[in-house]
Amino acid sequence: MNTKSVGPNGAGAADEVADAEDYKGYREPALGLLKQSHVTVWSTVVAVTSSGRFEGLVLPRSETSDAEHLVLKLESGYNVGLRYDTITELTKTGYRKAIYKVPEKEFPRDDSKPNVVLFGTGGTIASRLDYRTGAVIPAFTPGELYGSVPELADVCNLETEKLFGVFSENMGREEYLVLAERIGKAIREGCDGVMVGHGTDTMHHTAAALSYMVQDPPVPIVMVGSQRSSDRPSSDAARNLIAASYAAAHGPIAEVMVCMLGPTSHSYNLLHRGTRVRKMHSSYRSTFRTLGDVPLAMVNDEGLTHIHETWKPRRDDREVTIQAAFCDRVTILYYYPNMQADIVDAMVEKGYRGIIIAGTGLGHVNRLVYPALERARDAGVQVYMTLQTLWGFVQMNVYETGREILQLGVIPLANMLPEAAYIKLSWALGLHPDDPDRVRELMSTPVAGEITDGEPHDGYLLFQGGVPEMKELLSKTLS
Repeated sequence: MNTKSVGPNGAGAADEVADAEDYKGYREPALGLLKQSHVTVWSTVVAVTSSGRFEGLVLPRSETSDAEHLVLKLESGYNVGLRYDTITELTKTGYRKAIYKVPEKEFPRDDSKPNVVLFGTGGTIASRLDYRTGAVIPAFTPGELYGSVPELADVCNLETEKLFGVFSENMGREEYLVLAERIGKAIREGCDGVMVGHGTDTMHHTAAALSYMVQDPPVPIVMVGSQRSSDRPSSDAARNLIAASYAAAHGPIAEVMVCMLGPTSHSYNLLHRGTRVRKMHSSYRSTFRTLGDVPLAMVNDEGLTHIHETWKPRRDDREVTIQAAFCDRVTILYYYPNMQADIVDAMVEKGYRGIIIAGTGLGHVNRLVYPALERARDAGVQVYMTLQTLWGFVQMNVYETGREILQLGVIPLANMLPEAAYIKLSWALGLHPDDPDRVRELMSTPVAGEITDGEPHDGYLLFQGGVPEMKELLSKTLS
């Protein structure tokens, strides 16, 4: 391997004196490559490898990272890992003390504009990377958000309150309860709209929880996040935040909604009802979809356009009912072929009080599970049926299997999504821990659009790539 070293300005000056911090997280053998090349963390380099030439900034590694890779931040904003033994030449071209602080400016207040409160849970709506530590620095105060997305000042007066600092997978019972109570307080104090900054992975779970816990709000409650951080050229953060703030400040729909990109073109955002939305792709920016229904509305630069025919309107009063309750002894059981009865028995033995089954077809499981379902019923555990297909209705009277399962006490939940059903059962058992009849009544009665009368004729548009219908659609769209 050929290596050479240049100074901070790429002119051959003497290197900075390196210490252990300069190789933060690197271990042998990658560490030996860095030292041999006189390269430290946060140096800019050119790396020639067996796969091509790369230019970027050397990032630190975490303690749990492997020892074989060098990680570069490319100018595109993406990171790349280069295995040490594929690098044939490593050249230092400069040095960048890359600590990025989000610019902060005073948020201008205009008494003629609506007042919106943004609650933070840990999702980084707008952010920059601290390349020294690899950490994401969130923009959260009004001044930081204004510095990052100045268009917000044209929409509303913004106040922020950080409630938690957790990844979305760590949202749970305690966070749901605090968030619901705090939203109720903000509404009673006179805010014109609420936003909730949230990580995207479990945003639809929290949206369902708030839909049940915050009853009949007079103002919009809009959940918003971003799939890609603000340091990346393809980030959706600013677009989502602007659309969400408009929906919260000026929108006429007083429900819990998720506001995320519609298409990846950034041409508009969609407002999804909190109980009918689901994250459908791990990395796509337009990952959120309304299932079994159509979105509530579209938000673009021209304003808000309704899509759904029915929605709860904004009101002038400050009345809201908060029913913050949650039982954490509920689970989703995703049925699979050859499932054994002991899976259900284990839940009962561990003290679980409710089970949501995501069944096959119209709501089915195999006969091996029947004895355990009967034992669960006799133990007072409430068991409900939803569908793995996500679209369609549970219809357990069609086939013999479904009728047998009904006789075991399993209750169908129409077209409720499995996650929305899980959250609702947790909420209902939390509200009425000693009243199973009331819980069953609540589960079968729509509260926030989680059960609908039917599915729209134009809702199910999941075409298979390559089929004639898709080719025709694309040719008309692109012509």
